[in-house]
Amino acid sequence: MKITELVDHIANAADLSKTDARKAVDALVAAVTHAAKAGDEVTLPDLGKFRVKDVPAREGRNPATGATITIAASRKLTFTPAKALRDSLNG
Repeated sequence: MKITELVDHIANAADLSKTDARKAVDALVAAVTHAAKAGDEVTLPDLGKFRVKDVPAREGRNPATGATITIAASRKLTFTPAKALRDSLNG
């Protein structure tokens, strides 16, 4: 599903204009982004949790040369689906 399809679905389901639905989607994305940058967890009932995970530095290999390289530490955003979502996918 692309953003335009998501906006159309939200507009129809919530009886909103497409402009207002797009603003709502943009606000949700901005809120999750802001919380992730702050290291906070975002929980959306029946959907799941977004949380930031710290990944430590590690050694890797350059696939072209086989040389050992150091991969820098980083942060990544993880998503854990809610039980209701998992159950609806599996049955």
